[in-house]
Amino acid sequence: MIEVVASMARGPVFLAGELLECLITFTNPMSHLSTSASSEMLAWASAQIHCQFHASENRVALPSQGNKQDVQADSDTVLIPSRGERGQCVLDTPPKILFCDLRLDPGESKTYSYSEVVPVDGPPSFRGQAVKYVYKLTIGCQRVNSPIKLLRVPFRVLVLQGMPEPPFPQDEEVCPSNPFLEEEEASRRDARALERALDMLMVTTSRRCPHMFNITNTRGKVAKFCIFKTVYRLGEDIIGTFNFSEGDIPCLQYSVSLQSEEEIQQQYQRRPGQAVSVTGHGRHLESCLHTASSHFSLPIPLNVTPGFSTDIVTLRWRLHFEFVTAREPVEPPTVLQNQSEVTVWAGAEHVDVDTFSWNLPIKVLPTNPALASYVSQFTGTNSISI
Repeated sequence: MIEVVASMARGPVFLAGELLECLITFTNPMSHLSTSASSEMLAWASAQIHCQFHASENRVALPSQGNKQDVQADSDTVLIPSRGERGQCVLDTPPKILFCDLRLDPGESKTYSYSEVVPVDGPPSFRGQAVKYVYKLTIGCQRVNSPIKLLRVPFRVLVLQGMPEPPFPQDEEVCPSNPFLEEEEASRRDARALERALDMLMVTTSRRCPHMFNITNTRGKVAKFCIFKTVYRLGEDIIGTFNFSEGDIPCLQYSVSLQSEEEIQQQYQRRPGQAVSVTGHGRHLESCLHTASSHFSLPIPLNVTPGFSTDIVTLRWRLHFEFVTAREPVEPPTVLQNQSEVTVWAGAEHVDVDTFSWNLPIKVLPTNPALASYVSQFTGTNSISI
């Protein structure tokens, strides 16, 4: 028996274009003191990244794949990283051979390093109501004259969409390369590329540009609303303020919800005019009668997917507001200046109200993958015995 352990040291979350590194350890767990101890052999092992796509048949109408079938796919001695997975493989990297003809004596272990750049042209990790994109690192191993065994390590990919390409630094254009330090220089270039992407992300989401909105209904002005920006990173707080003192219509209650909209592209919709799938990720509710001003704070969870678009699905983000207003003026309680006794004010038993809602689109971008790793459902480690 051989134990195989794969571990992503930096965590299970990566930005597209970032270098993924994984240490894969093969161990013969038998003690050399055991009477049944013997050397173990593996013919080869390889690793590659692939992305699985799965769609709900009730919501998505995908074109027919036909009756094409790979004859080799029925053989369990052929490496197919997506074998046994649901859906279809929409992206994969070329397999990299880790070794050939490995011999492990009792108690011996060997570790191999796998590295690959996460493709930039793929979708982000996403688990929606209609569509799912799942990334996995698959390690294939085989003994001589035995079926291939697969070890899968799921991980999360964040994609920066809708941002300009970072400029190429001048110092990298003219700096001489050292042929003896190629791996080290490549590692530094990858680190610099990640730093530039994170810097651009910080700059884009740090710009404050207050937006003012007059909240009105058919009867008049309700309040003035201010939000300080409309572009956010995962993990940030969305903060907004209301000024009801400028309103003509009494507002009894308001709520603000953070929502994502999952829309299937028209040519892939199962039914014409198919409704958009809306998912809530947080809600603030407050009673505000006779309140001059109010504010709310809604955190964006680290485990949600930033906005993106593919040829099948588009994910957008919005703030959904709901207001409850009175049809008639509501007199505030009066307190005399020299009143010594305690006065209890009771609200009206019956108030005729109107309700209305409003959606404010916002943009949600990724964050530092190291930060998102803290709340990831994946551990970045997996093992198998063969």
